[in-house]
Amino acid sequence: MMDRLWAPWRMEYIRGDKEKGCIFCKKPKGKDDRESLILARGDQSFVLMNLFPYNNAHLKIGPYKHVGTTNELEQRSLNEIMWFANRSMTIMKKNINSEGFNFGSNIGVAGGAGIVDHIHFHVVPRWIGDTNFMPVVGKTKVQVQDLQETYDELKPPFDLLDRKSTRLNSSHALI
Repeated sequence: MMDRLWAPWRMEYIRGDKEKGCIFCKKPKGKDDRESLILARGDQSFVLMNLFPYNNAHLKIGPYKHVGTTNELEQRSLNEIMWFANRSMTIMKKNINSEGFNFGSNIGVAGGAGIVDHIHFHVVPRWIGDTNFMPVVGKTKVQVQDLQETYDELKPPFDLLDRKSTRLNSSHALI
């Protein structure tokens, strides 16, 4: 048995310069979605890949509006976020064979939010047996695919999404 498990790539996150400002405000203003890892943009929110994922293809869905709680979002923003979450899970089931998902948000410091002032939702694909001895014993995650490769695999189905279906009709239901 090994005495040490090394994950030197993780030091970039631990020791690296933390990006100044809110990433959920800055990323959508960028011109290069691939560089920013943005997979889809809606009227109220957007989908991007997590730069430091818990699992391969870990996505985040954030509103453009800089708020810390769901109570501060309009219903149409909440609807679009849920629409993106559902579509994201469908795409990942079909394209990377996800067998399940963790979906949710960490709200407030006590809730575990790493970015407290800008609410966002996580969609983490899961597979049977994806948690093995590495994270449990070794406290090390193994990513099975490069972020840019995963982006290139997921981007085409996100490009096919019908954005009109995210808009609300007069009864506030998704069209």
